[in-house]
Amino acid sequence: MNSCYERARSGDPAAIDRVVESLRPRLTRMAAYYARCSGEDPDDLLQEAWVGLLEALPVLEPEIGSPDQYLIQRAPWRLLDAVKRQRVRRCAAVDEAVVDRRVADAPESAVASVCAWEFSRLLKTRQRAVLDCLLAGLTWRETGHALGCTSANIAYHVRQIRRQYEEWAGEGYLAPPMAHAS
Repeated sequence: MNSCYERARSGDPAAIDRVVESLRPRLTRMAAYYARCSGEDPDDLLQEAWVGLLEALPVLEPEIGSPDQYLIQRAPWRLLDAVKRQRVRRCAAVDEAVVDRRVADAPESAVASVCAWEFSRLLKTRQRAVLDCLLAGLTWRETGHALGCTSANIAYHVRQIRRQYEEWAGEGYLAPPMAHAS
């Protein structure tokens, strides 16, 4: 089999096909596993794994260690990079959309809208994103998924938002508007 790797390394299409066919079951299982763990499309992850493997083929040294192991080891690196890029892409899209949305659209009454808007100006960008998702009706887990973090991170942000809200409300910002004297 080492001679097959030597030929594949030098670019022989038949040898490359033989290497690909011998590693196909392992790569397919690997992509399926990472797809289940990450929620990504298994075919996309399989493609990334193949790219990682085929990029490693020209620098393969069959006389050192197991060529199969070397090639298989390069596949998850590329695959995990793809998962990371997808999460970053999703988070960036959510963050931009959340920043563009107005928190004032969520409450129904005008006073509540003004209060929510005033309070949300005090929050950090990430806290505003969490608040927007929760006001839109998402659960903590769904919010974490949308923002690319865990529900534990969302719980932390909610505690911080509540703490800030209590401080803000304690300063009298929630006092009802005074009736005008005639």
